Amino acid sequence: MQFRPINEIEAAINHIAEEMNIEIVEISYDTKSNALTVYIETETGVDLDTCESFHRAIDAPMDELDPSFGQPYTLNVSSPGLDRPFKSKRDFERNLKNEVEVKLYAPLKGKKFIEGVLTGFDENSVTVKTEKEDLKISLNKIAKINKAIKFE
Repeated sequence: MQFRPINEIEAAINHIAEEMNIEIVEISYDTKSNALTVYIETETGVDLDTCESFHRAIDAPMDELDPSFGQPYTLNVSSPGLDRPFKSKRDFERNLKNEVEVKLYAPLKGKKFIEGVLTGFDENSVTVKTEKEDLKISLNKIAKINKAIKFE
């Protein structure tokens, strides 16, 4: 199954997201299950009611856009999840001064897993303050960086 390009889909629904104070984090499709999923975020988090409200709001515009060129598909709206990797500048901005987990492709100072506070970033690197030091890590050395999840 073929879908329209992601940027066309996002353009068709972005104004609705903005009106609802929702950020579209990612749009993906699974051609095996004919599913189109819109991942959303808000300043206060995402719950089932938020997903349902946004789904209802974009249902008609998506039908009008016809993202699957007339083929049946399933439209999903979801939270990206607590442990999703940072992908955009907005992800890094939102998590400045928060605890993060960094998984590396190769060890840095003997470690492939680093926990600390995200204190800075640019287009090439991040700075993480650990208990011992500030580490500047090149993005191309990072397999995954996400918000630290703490269970109490």
